[in-house]
Amino acid sequence: MRKILILLILCLIGSSEIISQNVTDHNKRKREIEEEIAYLDKQLAQTKNKQKASLKDLEFIKRKINNRKKLLTELEKEIKQLDSLAEEKEQQVNKLQSDYESLKKGYSRLVYVTYKNRDRGMWLMYILSSDNIAQGYRRWVYFRDFASSMRSKASEIRVTGMKVENERKALDQMKKESISAKDKKQKEFLKLQKDEKGAKNMLGQLSKKESEVRSQLAEKKRERERLNREIERILASAVKEKSSSGYKENPADKILSDKFENNRGRLPWPVKKGTVTDSFGQHYHAVFKNIKLPFNNGITIETEQNANALCVFDGVVKQILVMPGYNQCVLVQHGSYYTFYCKLDKVYVKSGEKVSTGQAIGSLSVVDGISTIHFQLWNGTVKQNPESWLSR
Repeated sequence: MRKILILLILCLIGSSEIISQNVTDHNKRKREIEEEIAYLDKQLAQTKNKQKASLKDLEFIKRKINNRKKLLTELEKEIKQLDSLAEEKEQQVNKLQSDYESLKKGYSRLVYVTYKNRDRGMWLMYILSSDNIAQGYRRWVYFRDFASSMRSKASEIRVTGMKVENERKALDQMKKESISAKDKKQKEFLKLQKDEKGAKNMLGQLSKKESEVRSQLAEKKRERERLNREIERILASAVKEKSSSGYKENPADKILSDKFENNRGRLPWPVKKGTVTDSFGQHYHAVFKNIKLPFNNGITIETEQNANALCVFDGVVKQILVMPGYNQCVLVQHGSYYTFYCKLDKVYVKSGEKVSTGQAIGSLSVVDGISTIHFQLWNGTVKQNPESWLSR
């Protein structure tokens, strides 16, 4: 019986650890999603007084809808997990309670036997009436072990009773968390419906401005192509220099390249906080599906006004340039890898300067009350999707 109780207690402890870890993971993911939703709400609030909706507003609300759906998925996972674990824990607690009752009954019988034979003189006579010393010793050992067993059973009952009480409290807390998660899920679902309605109305407004959108996109395409050509020219020149016959690779560059590569998926973001409004690759217009957008060699992140651009890894400033539509840009070399930070208003570093992870390399410009950074990552002349390298 005692072994069974120990196993049950260990199972309950193990389940508690699983619950704690899973809840921690869910809470972390939910917190990250909720922070991005709050940021998007803040950005939308800054433009809500405008009479006309903009494409940027539509991007914000669509991203908010996407995050809201992610949050609902996380809440659904949490609810299912909590309900499943609560059911399992309830079965375990009920079994533990049953065994606890059995222990008390067994102890009650021992107490009753002890009470009936409480005359110590009778116990002593029973030992002294033994046929020989060996029998007397065995009888004495029996009474000694009996008294020890009584004390042990009493202690075991106290410990088990406390364990039952604690586990019931944990179970009640789990049920409360499940109810809270279900309530939050319902509220988030209503918010999602509201966001989707807002997106539909905004889409209707924007669909009437196709000629204006086409004109803006043409200019954006020219700016992006100029930037891409210049970046590709710089990188091609750097790679050509490395491939020349007289070039000897610096061992430090090789080490830096390896370290950079080993941090794939763990690099810090180039701003403290923000949301990606323009992702890597080829995309079509959010409203006019027949309009193909210029290929994006990097990502655009919207962040707080005048935020600093932060270096994502140790390296050396290779070049600083100015590009139409992108303001000042800083190119940082990390061995055979390169990172670009564009749309800077002020630059804090100079060409040839060593920079470290997290170092501020410049402040971002502000346009219409918003700051954005255009960030690119290259391996030699091969463009990379920055989001696959950044943490989160």
